[in-house]
Amino acid sequence: MAHNYQKQYQQQHQPQLSRQLVKTATAVTLGGSLMVLSGTLLAATVIGLVVATPVLVIFSPVLVPALVTLSLIFSGFLTAGGLGGTATFVFYWMYRYVTGKHPVGSHQLDMAREKIAGAATEVRHKAEQLGDQTGMRIGGGQGH
Repeated sequence: MAHNYQKQYQQQHQPQLSRQLVKTATAVTLGGSLMVLSGTLLAATVIGLVVATPVLVIFSPVLVPALVTLSLIFSGFLTAGGLGGTATFVFYWMYRYVTGKHPVGSHQLDMAREKIAGAATEVRHKAEQLGDQTGMRIGGGQGH
């Protein structure tokens, strides 16, 4: 009976061992291939730099201003596009808000407007009270 259990155990673990060996062989092959490719690319990069450096040094009085100009043009177009897109979205949001469609964030704008209006009313009342105490009227003036 113990012999049957041992045989079953070996049969169950034999596929796991072969699967583990296949995984290991695949990983070693793939890793080795990637290392060779990495070394080849590093060597090609170094050779390319050695060949291109004198050319870049000779033409740098032309290339550097050209690259600066191109980067300024590119960043200008990118900024203009971003600001134009933002302005379009803001106009669209304002249109929806004015027409009463309640876009995202409109309740926060309404709350802020109510707070500001409340604070302005409170300041006006306090100024009127202060003016009454000092004998001056706010808004009516005493005429000089």
